[in-house]
Amino acid sequence: MADVLDRIRVGSAPDSWGVWFPDDPRQVPWQRFLDEVAEAGYSWIELGPYGYLPTDPARLTDELQQRDLKVSAGTVFTGMHRGPSVWESTWEHVSQVAALTRDMGAKHLVVIPSFWRDDKTAEILEPPELTTEQWAHLTKGVERLGHEVKEVYGLDLVVHPHADTHIDTEDHVERFLDSTDTELVNLCLDTGHYAYCGGDSVKLIETYGERIGYLHLKQVDPEILADVVKHEVPFGPAVQRGVMCEPPSGVPELGPVLTAAQSLGVELFAIVEQDMYPCEPDKPLPIAVRTRQFLRSCGA
Repeated sequence: MADVLDRIRVGSAPDSWGVWFPDDPRQVPWQRFLDEVAEAGYSWIELGPYGYLPTDPARLTDELQQRDLKVSAGTVFTGMHRGPSVWESTWEHVSQVAALTRDMGAKHLVVIPSFWRDDKTAEILEPPELTTEQWAHLTKGVERLGHEVKEVYGLDLVVHPHADTHIDTEDHVERFLDSTDTELVNLCLDTGHYAYCGGDSVKLIETYGERIGYLHLKQVDPEILADVVKHEVPFGPAVQRGVMCEPPSGVPELGPVLTAAQSLGVELFAIVEQDMYPCEPDKPLPIAVRTRQFLRSCGA
C-alpha cells in the first residue's frame, strides 16, 4: 500500500477534456466538462482558457457548488520578455482572470510564457533563445506581475515551464529561478512539459524545493517524444500524435514525483492535465476515471 500523500490536493482541468480555447466547436461544452470531472472523482479544477467556463462569479459558484467542485487556479499567457511596452495589455488580461480566480476562492495564478513557435501552424514567431536583455525583461516583468497580483488580488504567481516557450529546458528553468525572487514568483512544475523538454522533475523538486508552488501532473510517451524531437515537430502537432499520454504508461513516473512533493512539507495542488486537443467527446471521461484511480494507488 502506498504512503498516504496527505499534503497533495489532486484535481483536473479542462485541458484533460481536450479544451485549449475559450470557444471551439471541437471541444466539449463546459457543462459536460463539469459533470464529468466531478463524476471522475475530482473535487478541484482550474478555470482553463478564460471564457470557457462562465465568467460571472455568482453563476460559476452556483454551477460548481451543484457538483461539489472548487477552483485551485486561473491561467494566463504572457510575453514579458518583450519588455515594458507590453505591460498594460498584459495587465488588462491578467486582471480579468485574476479577479475571477480570486472570486472563486482560489489562491494561485498560473502564468504560461508566450510561444516562440505557433502551436497550430508551426510558424517560427521568434528565436527560441532569448537575448540577455530579453531575459532581464522576462524576469523583472514576471516579478512585477507577481507583486501586483499579490497586492491587488491576493494571489500567488506560479510560472509554468512549457514546450515551445522560452522557459522549457532544465537550463532555462534554473536560469529563471536563479534570476527571480521566491517572495514574488514560484514555479508550476508540469511534469509532462518538463520531461518533454528533457528535465527531471524529481531532481528539480529536490534541488529547488522552496520554489515549487504548484504541480501539473502529466506524462509523455517516450517513443513518440523521440520522434518529435528528431523531426523538430511543434507542440500542437505533437499533442495530436499522442505525445502526452495516459498515466502510468509514460514518463516521468508520477509516484516518485508525488513522494518528493509530499516531502517538501507544504500543501500542494497536483492538477492532472493530459493535453488532448482535439479529441472525441467520449474519450476524456474513462481516462479521467482511470487516472484518478491510479493516483489513489500512489497515495494521492
